[in-house]
Formats: sequence, structure tokens, C-alpha cells
Amino acid sequence: MTRPTIRSVVIVGGGTAGWMTAAALARLGRAGVTITLVESDAIGTVGVGEATIPPIQTFNAMLGIDERDFLAKTQGSMKLGIEFVDWNASGHRYLHPFGEYGFDIDGVKFHQIWQRLHAMGQASALDDYSLCAVACQLDRYDAPARDPGSPLSRLVQAYHFDASLYARYLRDYAGHRGVVRREGKIIDVSLRGEDGFIDAVTLEDGTRLAADLFIDCSGFRGLLIEEALHTGYEDWTHWLPCDRALAVPTANAGPLAPYTRATARASGWQWRIPLQHRTGNGYVYSSAHVSDDEAAATLLANLEGEPLADPRPLRFTTGRRKLAWNRNCVAIGLSGGFLEPLESTSIHLIQAGISRLLAFFPDAGWGDAERDTYNDFTRTQYEQVRDFVILHYKANGRDEPLWHHAREMAVPESLTRRIELFRNRGRVFRREDELFGETSWIAVMLGQGITPQGWDPLADALDPGQLRQMLDRIRVTFRRTAEAMPAHADWLARHCPSRGTA
Repeated sequence: MTRPTIRSVVIVGGGTAGWMTAAALARLGRAGVTITLVESDAIGTVGVGEATIPPIQTFNAMLGIDERDFLAKTQGSMKLGIEFVDWNASGHRYLHPFGEYGFDIDGVKFHQIWQRLHAMGQASALDDYSLCAVACQLDRYDAPARDPGSPLSRLVQAYHFDASLYARYLRDYAGHRGVVRREGKIIDVSLRGEDGFIDAVTLEDGTRLAADLFIDCSGFRGLLIEEALHTGYEDWTHWLPCDRALAVPTANAGPLAPYTRATARASGWQWRIPLQHRTGNGYVYSSAHVSDDEAAATLLANLEGEPLADPRPLRFTTGRRKLAWNRNCVAIGLSGGFLEPLESTSIHLIQAGISRLLAFFPDAGWGDAERDTYNDFTRTQYEQVRDFVILHYKANGRDEPLWHHAREMAVPESLTRRIELFRNRGRVFRREDELFGETSWIAVMLGQGITPQGWDPLADALDPGQLRQMLDRIRVTFRRTAEAMPAHADWLARHCPSRGTA
């Protein structure tokens, strides 16, 4: 017997989450599914996620988006990694680059080989063996090569862009593919009496929108997933105590860097995201350790360019919704959970939620298998990203009360095991479906001051003279390749210049 199919979807909320969802689901129109998005111009969006990580390329490619057109229309720039300043000690900085370090040899991980030679004084800094890291040091960029024999094939990128312009870009994309936008505030959510499923939402003007499936992209409020369905929230503040942020744009100052910067402050950390037309800045902080006025003063005193607006405040509770998919409602974006943007995962968690929804798109029979599997994957991914963010707090070298608390706090056992595994012999264990790869864990572990006490014994079986020559070739090749790249700003001006903000 053929099971009944989903024929209508209503997305509640626009912004980045809503329009990413609408753009991705628009293809379902060819299968007879109507997609309607409801948003109100009177309700602002948070606009999180101006910095991304490499999987965003997969999402844009799925939509068939031209990279240079997208960058031009969103004032975008390239991102090859994240620089962390003052996390381990004042004046200390390190880079979390994309891509990989060096090359493995005979099944031995490159960082294990590097550890051995570095301990012998025969290897330079680990960043010298990452093309992304060297390009960041020089503020240079060039398009990655598809030829695996080219050094440029080792370049892995993400983007910085104006989140509001990206939402507008996807709104146009979705509209041209049949997604219907309805303007208005939702004043009522109707539930079916027999099973508690959402039946319809009602707008201020009396319009009633019924659907088979509802997507909640209403932000922190969780209009459907929480206010209507009372799903519940798992609070992670005891691990990630920052609960507020201030955001302010500034004029660009200095070379256009191809990386995000996160600078530790006394009661949190400050971000810097360079776009073509401006720089995004913000201070994520713990309200238990600093007042809002003091936080604003700290942010404004540490800007590199002239402020273009007053600081905009945000309040949040780090954690996740207990169920991302409850009944016939799926929460995507801030309605489903929030992890501070330290590793630029906000947009990726939106993207991952959308990809899972497409993979487990239900029929109107509403079996449990798809919903339960979706929730299992979502919970696991949030926890994996949570652990990676906690690592930055747990392994710190600062003396202020917030940082002392973070250093002494108990962390999830899953993270404790990772730290001990790395501290022993520099080993990194991860599951295949995890977001962050070995390079990410290695960069942050070492950068935060977790030094392995040894290395893989297999590294001792390799000839050190040959290894030294190999490392020298990698270092010289990557340096020459990066020096031959154009300046980041010059590449953007040549290939995808800004087209204005209107």
C-alpha cells in the first residue's frame, strides 16, 4: 500500500535559517510539494553566522550557486582558518587552519612525524606545513586547484559574508523556484486534538495557513517547537557560561585578512570577521562576570576601525532543544539550539539540519523511524561540536575568574577522554561522521597548550634524515606557493567585486 505523501510545508521565520531551508526545499516543488515561508518585516533577525566553515561549499553547490556571483552579492570574502589570540597567555596566538598538515608517510600521521622531529629541533612551527596557515600569515589567497599534484590543491576554504545579504540572496533564489513568501506575524498556532500535531498557524490579518509539515526557523523564541509543543531545552551553561553578546560593524582597517579572529578577553572573547565592505565585530561574554556597560566599553575600546553603528545586544542560553523534530515540526537554526560562534558552526548546524531533513523527509504516515533517527543524529552532532568549543575554555592559561572557573570545571567524559588521548601520544580519535577533522583537534589542542608527552612509536621506525628532507620540501613549497598568490583583497577585487549593499 502506498503511504500518503507530504504535500505542503510551512516555514515559520526568515533570516538565514528560514531562507536556507526554503532554498533547499524548493526542489520539492517539482514533486508537487508547496513551500510557504512566513516572516514579518517588523520582527528582526539575529543575523548570526557571518563566518562559515568549509562544508558551506557543499550547500551552495547543491543549489547550483555560482561562487563569484554569491560573493559579490553578499560582500563576501574568503576564509582559510581562525586565529586565536591570548587564549593560552597574553601575547600568544595560534591558528586553526582548514585543510591538512603535510602528508602522511607509510601510514604514520604527519603530526606524529612532526612531533618527533620538532622534539629533536629539526622541524619548524607546525603552521609552516599547512598551505592555508601560510596564506593566512601573508593575507593572500588564490583559487584551489583540482589537480592533486598542485600545491594549491591543499587549499581548503570557507567564506565570510553579510548574513542579511545571504538571506536576501537565497530569498530571491527560492522565490524564482516557487517558494511563496507570506508577510505577517503569527498570532496563533492550532494543534490537532487527536495527536497534538500542528494543524495550522494564523496570521494577524486572519489568514490561516495549514500544512502537513512545519519548519520552525523563528529563532531563540521557538514559536512552534517550544511555545506550541513544549519540547524542552537542554541547558549547557554549566560548561559554556557565556550568555550574552554585543555585535558592532566597523569600517575596514588594514589588509583584508582571509581568516576570522577570536581574541580572549577577561570575561569572554571578541570576534573579528572581515568582509569586503566592512568588518563584523562582537564580544561574547558571561553576564555573571561583567556588566553589559563594561562589556560594551571593552568591545568599543578594542576595535580596529571606526564603528558604523551602536553595539547590538543579544542574549542566549547555550544548549539544544531536547527534540529537534517533534511531531510534525522540525526546528532548524536558533530554534533548535545555540552554540556560541567560536568555531563558526551556526550556519553549518542549519545546513546539517536541512541535509538531514532532506535525507529523512517523511511521508504523511508519520512513522517513528525517520524522526528518531533525525533526532539521534542531531543530538550527537550538537554534543560533538559542544565538546570542541568547551576545549577552548577548559585548556586556557588566563587568570581571570571566568577562565579559572573554566579551567577547573568538570567537562563531559567524551572530551576528557580526547584530551588524555592527545596528551599521552598526540593521538586523535574521531568518528567518520564528525564535523571537525584531525587538523582541527590537533591545532586547538596544541594551540591551547596541551602538549603530548610522546608520539606514535611507528614514527621512530622512519629514517629521520629522510623525514627532515621531506618536511623541508613541504615547508619551502608551501611558502613559495603562498608568496606567489595575490593579496586576498586584490583577488576579490579582480574576481568578485562588491556590488553594493542595497
